[in-house]
Amino acid sequence: MSALQTTLADVVENFPPPPETAPQMHVRKRNGSLEPVDVNKIVRAVQRCSAGLPHVDAIRVASRTIGGLYDGATTNELDSISIQTAASLISEEPEYSRLAARLLHATILKEVAGQNLYSFSQSIDSGEREGLINATTAAFVRANARKLNMAVDDSFSDRFEYFGLRTVYDRYLLRHPITRKVVETPQYFFLRVACGLAQSIGDAISFYRLMAELSYLPSSPTLFNSGTRHAQMSSCYLIDSPKDSLDSIYDTYKQVALLSKFSGGIGLAFHRVRSEGSLIRATNGLSNGIVPWLRTLDASVAAVNQGGKRKGACCVYLESWHDDIEQFLEMKDNTGDQARRTYNLNLANWIPDLFMRRVEADAAWSLFDPKDVPHLTDLFGEEFDRAYEQAEAQGIFKRQIKARDLYARMMRTLAETGNGWMTFKDATNTKCNQTGQPGNVVHLSNLCTEITEVTSSAETAVCNLGSVNLARHVTPQGFDFEKLRATVREAVPMLDRVIDINYYPVTQASDANHRWRPVGLGLMGLQDVFFQLRMPFDSPEARVLSAKIQEEIYYEALSASCEIAEKNGPHPAFQETRAAQGKLQFDLWGVTPEDPARWDALKQRIAKHGLRNSLLIAIAPTATIASIAGCYECIEPQVSNLFKRETLSGEFLQVNRYLVTELKERGLWKEEVRNRIKLAEGSVQGIDELPEDLRAIYRTVWEIPMRSIIDMGADRSVWIDQSQSLNLFAESPNIGRLSSMYMYAWKRRLKTTYYLRSRPATRIAKTTVQKAAVPVADAIACSLENPGSCEACQ
Repeated sequence: MSALQTTLADVVENFPPPPETAPQMHVRKRNGSLEPVDVNKIVRAVQRCSAGLPHVDAIRVASRTIGGLYDGATTNELDSISIQTAASLISEEPEYSRLAARLLHATILKEVAGQNLYSFSQSIDSGEREGLINATTAAFVRANARKLNMAVDDSFSDRFEYFGLRTVYDRYLLRHPITRKVVETPQYFFLRVACGLAQSIGDAISFYRLMAELSYLPSSPTLFNSGTRHAQMSSCYLIDSPKDSLDSIYDTYKQVALLSKFSGGIGLAFHRVRSEGSLIRATNGLSNGIVPWLRTLDASVAAVNQGGKRKGACCVYLESWHDDIEQFLEMKDNTGDQARRTYNLNLANWIPDLFMRRVEADAAWSLFDPKDVPHLTDLFGEEFDRAYEQAEAQGIFKRQIKARDLYARMMRTLAETGNGWMTFKDATNTKCNQTGQPGNVVHLSNLCTEITEVTSSAETAVCNLGSVNLARHVTPQGFDFEKLRATVREAVPMLDRVIDINYYPVTQASDANHRWRPVGLGLMGLQDVFFQLRMPFDSPEARVLSAKIQEEIYYEALSASCEIAEKNGPHPAFQETRAAQGKLQFDLWGVTPEDPARWDALKQRIAKHGLRNSLLIAIAPTATIASIAGCYECIEPQVSNLFKRETLSGEFLQVNRYLVTELKERGLWKEEVRNRIKLAEGSVQGIDELPEDLRAIYRTVWEIPMRSIIDMGADRSVWIDQSQSLNLFAESPNIGRLSSMYMYAWKRRLKTTYYLRSRPATRIAKTTVQKAAVPVADAIACSLENPGSCEACQ
C-alpha cells in the first residue's frame, strides 16, 4: 500500500461516522438533489487534480475540505473550500497554484455542463439565443460545428496558474444574463474569440491554439467582445486638441463620452485652447484658462463609466510652452484649491526638444497663449524651433520663467503623484512612420503612452493591441526565435482583422483606422525569459537578447503586413509614410542592422507591394492579460519576489516560482528562508546563505539601476515604430535624482515614459481579479486612482 493510500485511509478513519441515532449528513448537488456524504469522493477528486504535482499534499487539501462539511452543504461550497485551501498554500509551494487552477477548472466544466452545454457549438447557439453572440459568428460556428467542436482541447487549460484562470472565470467568460452562470469554458472562450476574428476554419483553429497555449493574447477589449453582439475590440483612442471655441470643446467632450461609453481608453490633447487671462473678443471678457474646462471633462469621465463596468479613463496632454502649464501640473496635487483639482484624469507633458535643451543650459523659457501662436501645435523638430524662437523675438509671449524651474515642477508632480508623464514630442514625430508628409503630426500619445499616431480634427487615432508571451518561447536550448517568428506571423493578420470588423463609436475613429490601419503588437514575459535563462535583468547578455527579440518581432510583423498588402493592397495612406520613402524604424535612428541583406530584401518587397498597416509595434502594460498568461507584465523587472493578491475568494501570498525552483535545487527552500523573504519585503539581497549569482538574478526593480532600464528601452526602441509603456522606479524619489533620470531618458531619445513608481506605493504588491491581477504595484494600471482602467490597454 502506498504512502498516499495509507494517508487516505487515515483521513477516512479519522472522520468519525455520525451516531446511529443521528440523521445521515448530506450534500446538496448542483441540480438541487441531496446525496449522502462520501468523504472518499472528496479525496479522490483532489487526488485526480494533483496528478503530476509531486510537491502537493492532496490529503492536506482534502482534509480541510472535509472539515468544512455540514449537513446540507452544497457541492459548490465544498469546491470553493478546496480551491481556497490550495490557493492559500501557494506561498509555501508554487505547485499549489496548478492544483487550485485544476480544481477551479473542474468546477467551471460542471457549471457549463449543468446547463446542458456539452460542446462549443451548443455554447455558441445558447449565447446567440440569449443575445450574447452576434449572428455572423454564430453562423460561422454552425457551418463548421464538427471541426470546431473537435478542435477544443481541454488539456490546454492545464497551463493556467490559479490567478490567471480565476481572472478568466470572474471577468472574461460570458455569463447567462439572468442566472449569471458562465456559458463557456476557458477553451470555448478562446475559440469564441478566434471565431469572431477568423475568415476561415483554418484561421479559427490555428488562432485558437495560439491563444490556448498562452503564446499570444489579444488585448482585453478583444477578449471581452470578439464574437459578441457588441464587437468593440480596440484598446486606445487618441483625440486631437479641440479648437479654441465653445462648439469645438463640447464636440470633443461628446466624442470622449461616446468612446468612453464603449470601453475605450482615451488620450486627449489640449494644446489649442487659450490660456487664463486671454481676451475673448466676442464678450470682451477674459478667459479662465484650461483648468475649468478640464474640471468639466473630469466630471464627464467619471459619469460615463464605461458601460457600468468601471470608471472612464482619460489622459490629457499639454505642450510645455502653454501659459497654463503650471496650473495644469497642479491639478493632481493633493493639497490646495480642490475646485482646481482633477481625480479622474491623468496628465502628461508633451515636451519639445528645445525645452530640454533650455533646461540643460539653464536658460529662460517663454510661455505663450495658444491663441497667439496657433501654428506651434502642428510643428516639430527644426520647424518648431524656428517658429518658437521667432515668436520669442517678436515678444508675443505671455511671460518667461527659468526652464529649470518648470522642469523641477514637473519632477515634483511625478514624485508626489506618479503622474504628469514625460513624453517627448520631437522624438515621437521624427521617428513615426506616419509623419512622412507635411501636415501629418503626432499631437499626443494614449492613456498608457505606447501609442503614437497622427491625429487631426477629422481623424481620431485608434489602435488595437495584442502581446506575445515571451515566457512560452524558451526551450532548454535557449530562446526559440523560430517559434517567435511563427507567433508574430500568426498574430499580425488577426490584429489587422480587428480593423475591418470593429465597432466604431464615432466616424472620426472609423475614418482614421481604415486609412492608416495601425496595430500594436507588443510583448510580455521578458522577465520570465531572463529568469529561465538565468540572466540578471541588467546584464549585457540580457540587453543584447532584449534588442534581438524586438528586432525579430519588428521584422516578422513588417513581413506579415507586406504579405497581407500583396493580397489586399496597402493601406490607403501608404504613400504618405516614411516606409514608402524606403525608411524603416532603424533608419530613423541611424542604426545599421547586423544582417542588412535581409532588411534590404524586405524593403524591396515593401516598395513593390506596400504595407497593410502603417504602424505595427507598441508595447502596452499588459496588466490583465499577463495575469491570464501567468507571466510578468510587458518589459518590466519584477517588483518583488513575494506577491500579495486579493481575489473574490480571499487574500493570498505567493512567491516567485523561478526562485523557489532554484532554492529547492540547492536545498534552501525552508520555512526560515520564506520568512526572511517576507520580512525583507520580497528581497533576497540580505539572505547571505544564498549564492551571489542567485541574488543577482532575483533582484527586484528597486535593486536595478534605472539607467540600465532606460538603456534597454532605448536599444529596443530602434525596432518599435510606435512606443512602449516604460515605467521608471525610484524608491525614495527626490527632485535631483528624477531630473537626472528623465534628462537621461530624453538624451537616449526615448519617445515616451509612463508612471514614476515609488516604493511607498508598492510594498507587497496587491492586485485583484476584479481589477488588475498581476504582481506589481498598487494601482498597476493606467491610473493610480482608477486601477481597473488598465483594461483599456490590456
